[in-house]
Amino acid sequence: MPYQPDPSRPLILTPAGPAPAPAYRAPAAPRPRRPLPRNPYLRLFALPGTRAFTAGNLLARLPSGMFGVSTILLVSGAYDSYALAGAVSAAGLAAGAVTAPWIARLVDRHGQARVAVPATVWAVLGQLVLLLCAHGRAPVWTLFAAAVLGATAPNVGGMARARWAHLLKGDPGALHTANSFEQAADELGFMLGPVLAAFLCSALFPEAGALVGSAFFLAGVLLFAAQRTTEPPAAPRTSGGSPLRAPGMPGLLAVFLATGAVFGSMEVVTLAYVDGPAAGPVLALQAAGSCAAGLVHGRARRSAPLAACLAAMTLLMTLPLLAARTGSLLALAGALLLAGAATAPTMVTGMGLVQRLTPPGRLNEGMTLAVTALLAGIATGSAIGGHLADHAPTPLYGYLAPPLAAALALLLCATTGRSRRAHALNPS
Repeated sequence: MPYQPDPSRPLILTPAGPAPAPAYRAPAAPRPRRPLPRNPYLRLFALPGTRAFTAGNLLARLPSGMFGVSTILLVSGAYDSYALAGAVSAAGLAAGAVTAPWIARLVDRHGQARVAVPATVWAVLGQLVLLLCAHGRAPVWTLFAAAVLGATAPNVGGMARARWAHLLKGDPGALHTANSFEQAADELGFMLGPVLAAFLCSALFPEAGALVGSAFFLAGVLLFAAQRTTEPPAAPRTSGGSPLRAPGMPGLLAVFLATGAVFGSMEVVTLAYVDGPAAGPVLALQAAGSCAAGLVHGRARRSAPLAACLAAMTLLMTLPLLAARTGSLLALAGALLLAGAATAPTMVTGMGLVQRLTPPGRLNEGMTLAVTALLAGIATGSAIGGHLADHAPTPLYGYLAPPLAAALALLLCATTGRSRRAHALNPS
């Protein structure tokens, strides 16, 4: 049958001769974009790569509540001395307060993965050396040496907050939600870590808590560091100077120091007041209250001024004192749950101010300085709370320390006035 050209398709010239033009095909309609979820937390984790680095972040943060309890149980069991165990734990904490800002500065300059992985490997090796020394009942000085030399753990929470700040630049509402989530993750680690460590050390063997904690920490940091697409760029040279020189930062760090004393004194006083196996679960309720409050706080698109958060903390920290006067353990548990509700909003607001005051390219260092001040306050509050528990007429008087420390933090905040100005510049 001879070729019959299609009149609807014109002829075009090809190397083989005239041929019909290709049939026209309408472009495919674009696929409708999925609407963003209404839940602010679901919107956070809709961003590419955020779920993976958050999984590593959570796994690496769990040992933060395990190492202290594991060290105390391990050393006290091997040497029959809680005083020695507390001193070894304090030595590691003091060494970490010195090395943490330096490590954070290296992270800012050279990148998270390049610095965090070797620092974590060294810290895990230090934990293993401490474990072997305690297991073999080595001379006491080796315990302190291992605790000090292994104090190179990077601030994973600070690195996670830096990633969120990089990903959510220009969206303060979403960054507020991310900071609230990170504070809830902190509280989750301090809530579950001690319980898990105590269970492992008592149900298996004394070294189990340190071993499992080290494995979690190393695996979490490796998974976190492997997510290179969400890692903020390194800043080898910055013109902003040290975060300590930023206007308002010294006063804000003093507020963090006093706030840490609230937490440290509350922990020791509660352990002394309850004095039994129920002390751990009762104390965990404070972290549970803070975790829940942090998640609720993150759903709001703005944060209250730091002074208002500290005023609420001062008021709520009086509840355990009132509950302890009744002699009811159930009332004390409820009071700690309510008192913990003030923790996360205060810390989220404070960390937000640190992010705004820290020069560009020094974010990890600035947040690590805040954590260092907080840890120093916790150590100071623990010492004050322990002194009151031992020398006051009754352990009940120890519950005076947390509200007084919160009132001091409020006074320091009001004196500097920096939080009001920073909040006015960026109220979200």
